[in-house]
Amino acid sequence: MATGAGAQATDASADREARLARQWEQYEVDAAKSVIELQPFRSQQRVNGPDGLSAELITLNPTVNAWFVLNVTAPGGGLQGQSFHLENADPDAWQITLGGGDDPALVFEDDGARHLCRPWDGAQPELLEAQRSGLPYAPICGQRAYLRNRVSGSRTNREAVAEFLRDNVVFGESIVGMIKGAFYEDAFMQSSETIEGGDSGRIADSLGRAQVANDPVMQIYSGFDLSGTAGGRMEAGSWYAVEDAPGIYASAIQPGMIHPDILNRRGETNNLDYVERRADVYLVGFDLSRFEVGYEVGTDHPRLGWSSRPHGGGRNWNTPGPDGIDRADPLVRVGMLSPSLTDRVAATFTGGFKRDHGAFKYDAYATYNHGHHYGFISNGVVLSKLQPNLSTLYVLDDGTIGMKTWTEEDQGMLPHIRFARQNGVALVHPDPETGVGVPGPRVRSWGGGNWSGSANADLRTLRAGACMRTVEGRKFLIYAYFSTATPSAMARTFQAYGCDYAMLLDMNSQEHTYMALYTKSEDGLVPHHLVSRMSSIDHRRRDGTPIPRFVGFSDNRDFFYLVRKD
Repeated sequence: MATGAGAQATDASADREARLARQWEQYEVDAAKSVIELQPFRSQQRVNGPDGLSAELITLNPTVNAWFVLNVTAPGGGLQGQSFHLENADPDAWQITLGGGDDPALVFEDDGARHLCRPWDGAQPELLEAQRSGLPYAPICGQRAYLRNRVSGSRTNREAVAEFLRDNVVFGESIVGMIKGAFYEDAFMQSSETIEGGDSGRIADSLGRAQVANDPVMQIYSGFDLSGTAGGRMEAGSWYAVEDAPGIYASAIQPGMIHPDILNRRGETNNLDYVERRADVYLVGFDLSRFEVGYEVGTDHPRLGWSSRPHGGGRNWNTPGPDGIDRADPLVRVGMLSPSLTDRVAATFTGGFKRDHGAFKYDAYATYNHGHHYGFISNGVVLSKLQPNLSTLYVLDDGTIGMKTWTEEDQGMLPHIRFARQNGVALVHPDPETGVGVPGPRVRSWGGGNWSGSANADLRTLRAGACMRTVEGRKFLIYAYFSTATPSAMARTFQAYGCDYAMLLDMNSQEHTYMALYTKSEDGLVPHHLVSRMSSIDHRRRDGTPIPRFVGFSDNRDFFYLVRKD
């Protein structure tokens, strides 16, 4: 029989297990709940202090150690039962707890260092000052944490009109669909000329070459400066180092250039028509030994309520959303990179579908698992559950970066997931027998793949995707911009580049397929856009210098980011 300290430890462990079991039941139950109740691994600390002070600190995912909710009442400073969403400025360093005793405080500990912070104290509490600042990230406690403040996310006029129609006009979605069919098909298509006998310059060998029928030299029109070549000349399917951006490479191809051994395989994809065979594809590869990957939700998208698409058993009208929530309160969505990461940021690109498109309308997937709404997790906090059968880009708390089709068995990873975003089904996945990347089983099924576009499966449009590739034990994340393509052209391209797994991101406009790299100058960050017209989405200072999207201002859309490792 355990006695003394041993018994106390046993009791504490049993209490913890019982608490986690209750929280897992809250997470899984199909019922209305709060976003806090959606966090199965959360922990809480409560303290009471002098003069009516009471404080509760909720650590939303202790393993990830990034997001917290502070509930506080401090009558002397005018704080009456308010909730504050805090973000750890350095989750790998600071452990944040709530200290008790006669004078409660937030306690920041790092390798023996210990700092106390009482942001509720005084006639003008630091929490209220940070709240009034209006900053998306307002520093508190000596910049060891940020208060996340509610802000409006930027959007283009096109995006604002489409959103107004969808939200306020009967048959608004149909009207937007008509606009897409009339104006978006091939609207951004680029078809670079090929130069017979042209000099492509010096090629980077880190990623090898795609499987192409021949080696034409393309005259491309990207916004990147490449080492070893000039004037946008690139050998199709080859990789070039991006200047002043170690570990980042660029490539270009047209799907019609892919080797016939891949392009002409039967039964895997639809045939590519003349237009998409000639449409430019620009790719950017990141050596993941040099980068960390993260994901941040936009101020508005993806939303948390129901998509209009699922039907039958795919929808429960008794809950506000597929996960029991339709709002993130008291959590705050800022749609912007944390200031603690700005000095290391290397690239950003937009995420996946909005919520209304991010669920299935056709096929069996529309009728169970709540219609397979695409899930997403930011900083270890579940905002929408990860659903089996869906393509998932994820990052674990140890920095592992992966891409796969999610399964029920993968739920065991949930405590350790720092970031995740789902978007549809696989474009390319490993062949079960050989392990080589091949087109996913739903690439040819328009409704079955929820690829968006026309019901006749004949609408080509601007699309973006991402894939993972392993080269001699080194992992690369590859982003690809397709100036006009169907999923079949995307699958064949990723297959030709030797991808292990590939998924769709977003589509239809350069706002939704935005991608930029960043270098530094004396004036700060300099964005370099994959396609020059993407620069119009950035804001401008009075002197004309750009303010980069996702980094310099809040945006309504979700995005991925890459930062250089320390």
